[in-house]
This record gives sequence, structure tokens and C-alpha cells, in this order.
Amino acid sequence: MLIRRRLFGALFAIGSAVPFAHCAAQSASADLPSRMKDAAQWPMPARDYANTRYSALDQINIGNASRLQLAWTFSVGADRGQEAAPIIVDGTMYIVGPYAGPYPNRVFALDSTTGELKWSYAPRPDPAAAGVACCDVVNRGVAFDNGKIFLNTLDNHTVAIDAATGKELWHTKLGEINRGETVTMAPIVVKGKVLVGNSGGEMGVRGWLTALDENTGAIAWRAYSTGPDSDVLIGDDFKPFYQDLKGKDLGVKTWPADRWRTGGGTVWGWVSYDPDLNLIYYGTANPSPWNASQRSGDNLWSTVIFARDADNGHAKWAVQLNPHDLFDHDEINENVLVNLQINGGERRVLLHPGRNGYMYVIDRATGEVLSADAYDFINAYKGVDLKTGKVIPNDAKNPVLGKTIENICPTAPGAKDWQPSAWSPRTKLLYVPHQHLCMNFKASEVGYIAGTPFVGADVDMYAGPGGYRGEFMAWDPIARKKVWEIHEKLPVWSGALVTAGDVAFYGTMDRVFKAVNARSGEPLWQFRAGSGFIGQPVSYRGSDGQQYIAIMSGVGGWPGAVANAELDIRVRNGALGFTGAMQDLPLYTAGGSELLVFRLGPSATSVTHANSQDNGDAPAR
Repeated sequence: MLIRRRLFGALFAIGSAVPFAHCAAQSASADLPSRMKDAAQWPMPARDYANTRYSALDQINIGNASRLQLAWTFSVGADRGQEAAPIIVDGTMYIVGPYAGPYPNRVFALDSTTGELKWSYAPRPDPAAAGVACCDVVNRGVAFDNGKIFLNTLDNHTVAIDAATGKELWHTKLGEINRGETVTMAPIVVKGKVLVGNSGGEMGVRGWLTALDENTGAIAWRAYSTGPDSDVLIGDDFKPFYQDLKGKDLGVKTWPADRWRTGGGTVWGWVSYDPDLNLIYYGTANPSPWNASQRSGDNLWSTVIFARDADNGHAKWAVQLNPHDLFDHDEINENVLVNLQINGGERRVLLHPGRNGYMYVIDRATGEVLSADAYDFINAYKGVDLKTGKVIPNDAKNPVLGKTIENICPTAPGAKDWQPSAWSPRTKLLYVPHQHLCMNFKASEVGYIAGTPFVGADVDMYAGPGGYRGEFMAWDPIARKKVWEIHEKLPVWSGALVTAGDVAFYGTMDRVFKAVNARSGEPLWQFRAGSGFIGQPVSYRGSDGQQYIAIMSGVGGWPGAVANAELDIRVRNGALGFTGAMQDLPLYTAGGSELLVFRLGPSATSVTHANSQDNGDAPAR
């Protein structure tokens, strides 16, 4: 339903808007794909429709990355999990804060070279949304197209904002917090439609992906993840590669009676788009509840990768990676679109680092699983059957009602969660930040009450084999193996960035932002920040011709809630089990809200600091 209440948000304008407005007016007719070709810009959280998170800038390289220094900082004023990626369009950076503080989900427009604040927009969302958010009150970024910024708020609104002035243009309500629905994903704009999915699988909501008209906010289409084919937008043009996905109304028949109505399958991760095929790709989350004994069947269309027509949302193919999911193994992770030489010919594929621990290479035209190899330690499964595309369960680890099953790997957040990978067309490697954890799992009966937790499991997580809890690695999808890996004592929950200078960036939860050689993994530089990193690094060129690197510092999210949400570290099953694995996190970090922006020195002749901060790990200035 479209709502046009003009008082929904507040606008804070600072400084002269005339020069910026002129710049925005000049470029408003330019489309998003053209901006993706301009290496100076970072126009969407994933940088491009292929979800590569690759910057073609090479001013910062393996020979000089050790000279990186802090250029300027900015605080969003809310010390909760900072997962958002900055975006940079026409010399302006747009950043959004989490759903916390006096102005939840506040958007800031900053000069990307100097850090000067141009305007900010503060919605007035319903504070009750924080009470139904599963895993911290995070936001993963905003989107841009044709002079507009698009924001998702935790309380299920999508907002369009004038990129030049910060004025609200429209907002649309998409879900109901009293049913447990929230929105945390970054929107993406494809062919004039803003794509948004919901969160709340742990509340028993029904997942969906919705397309909004970018000019009016009107809903163009909505595709549910469970229910009859008419709701899932499955018709005669649906051609899955695997025969068992070709039945009628499988989104109903693969569930006990009416359980699909509270069946999860939410869409809170990443969406990719192939303009040549006109297909969007995304994954759906876990079925609800976690207790699989309460939902017999394959539970379609949860833990599925969908390919849909970008114009009308109709499903073209799908593949279910974890039928009858046992361990909360959502498959909302990124699908990176690349062309690879496989068996002597070029294949258009998507790379999907599965939450279940397997690295999938899937033909993006047909949905055929070409390969699926373990990239972390796995004992919950015995492999992937390429004849069916399905994971093979290890029956010895299957949950039993009322009994604790020990040493299940990977854990509920999987071998990798939402934190996005990066792909380099130079090295032909995928750079993957992920966790390395195992768990004890005890299933229990749970009843559904709208807007309350619908989980049915008690979980205790801990470090995997070797005693480390995180890893940053480079994966060769053609050789189907790791090229190098870096072990970290805590989960690596930040996103990755890789550049044409062959430098890869990532952050750690114990406050260190790192640059490494993309070919060898050799450390090049690091910076100790005020709070841990769970954000997404980006790169762009400033008006001064310098290449910049930017990332939000501020620990939180599912693994970091113990450091910023006043959880009792003695309760190991807190935060849906993550507290047990992170009891020592408060010894390393507390919450933060700082945007950090870096560039090379000392050749940079003028370095502006919004506040003074020593860098104990980088070379002295």
C-alpha cells in the first residue's frame, strides 16, 4: 500500500546546496549501469549488478598500500552494528545508520573528498520494530538511481529521497512489525524498480521479494517464498533444471497443512542482475521454525536460489540447496556473476558461497549446479549430489527432539553469513570473509504466536577445529580450491573489497582494518579502529584525484550483539547461540559509529581530519 504522509521524515540541510543541486541535475538522466562503468564512483553497495565489489582503481597497490593513512572520519551517532556500505555518486557519499539512537536509520550526504556534511534525512519509524529484530538493528546500505536515494527502514518502509536536497519524495509500507516482519537488506534498483525483501524468519513470517516503481513507490509485483504458485509467481515459463522442482504448488505441498503461512524463506540478503538474460538472482532464507520435526517435507521455496524475470518477477528457474533445512542454513548469501572457462568452454555462472559450507558454481541461465566444494570444515553434510543439486545430510548429526546433538559444523550462521565476498577479474579469485564455528543443537517444540520468536532450538556455538573462529580466504572457482587463507581469532563478519591494484581489504571484529596482497594473502597494512568491523569496505576517486577507501567501524550484528546490546556473556545460548562463541568479544571492543576514510600519504599534500585519532598500526605520519 502506498502512503504519502509528508511528515514521515525530517530533513536537516547544512551549507549551500546550490553547487551540489546543479551537479545532480546534470546527471539525473544518467542511468545506474553507466555509473557502474565509472571507476570513480561506487553507486550501489555491491558496486555493480554482478555483485563483484571490485574497484578498477589502482592508485593504491601492493607497492604503496603501507602508506595508507586516515583522511577523515564521521560519526553516525548510534553505537550499534554498522553493516552499511557507503555509496558514492557524483562526488557525494551517502551513508545510513542503524535503527538506534534519537534518529534511527538516519541518512547522511557527505562530500566524498572532504567529509563536509551536505544534508541528512531522519525518518520517524516505529520504535517497536527494534523489539522484533532478530539479530541486531542493522541496515546494510542505501541505493541510488536517477537522482534519488532509496532507504529501507527497519519498520518495513521503503523511502525515496531527493539525492540533491534530502527531501523525501515518497515512502511505502511493505510489512507489519506486529507479525515480526522487519527490513534490514540494502535495496537494489533494476530497470526502474526498487527491489526489497523482508526479514523475520525467526518470527515465523512469510518471506517475499517486492518490486516498487522507483518514481511513485507503487508496488509493481511481489513474489512470496512459500505458498501456491500464483503467490510465488511460478507459471508455465518456470523451467527448473531439476525434475523434482517441476510439480504444481510445491510451496504448499512440501509443507504440513498451512505451515507454509508461517514458513520463513525471507529475503534479506543480496540480489544480482544479468542484463543480457534480464534475470535477477537471489537466495531465500531458512524455513520456520528451526525445529525441523514440526515441518515435514522439503519446505519449498526456502533455502532456494531463484532466477526471476526482472520485469514481472516471474520465476524462470530455482534450485533448493538445503531441502528440509535442519540447521538454519539460509541461502541469502551473494551470487557473484562471472563467466568462466569450464570443461573447455565459457559458461555464464554464478558463484555462491553457501551458508552450508559449500562453494557453488551454478549455470545462471539454467540453474544447473556445476560444482559444489567445501570451503570450510563440514560434518553436518556428506557433500552435494550434482544429479539433484541437493546437499547430502549426515544422519548422525540430524537433530532429535529433546536431545543435544554435539559438534555440528558449520553452525546456524553457517560457514558464511551475509558478509559479502569480492571478485577480481585480474586474479580470477573470489575473496571470502567467513566464520569457522561448530555448535551443539537441541530441538524443542515451539508454538506460533505472531510477532514473537518461533525458533524451537537451543544452540551453543564455539570455535571450529584449530581453535580459530574466522577466516579470510581466496578461492579459485576453476581449480575448485583455496589459494590462500588467513585465520582470525574472531569471525570475519565484514565484507570484502578487491581493487585493480591487487589489494584486498577486510575488517576484523577486534578493531583491525586490513589490506593484503590479493595474489598471496601477504599483509600489507592495518589500522586499529575504535570499534570492531562488520561493515563493507568500498573504494572511489575523490575530486582531488586521489583514490579513497571507506568503511564503517562499529561492532554488532548477530555475532557482535554481546558487545553492544547488554547481553549476559554467561548465558551461552544467548543471541540464538552466538553468545557462547563470543564471550570474550567485550574484552576486545565496544560499540561504535564511525565512518573511516583513508587515502595514501605522505604524497597526499592535504589530509583533513574530522577528529584526531592515532593509528597505532600504520606507519607514522
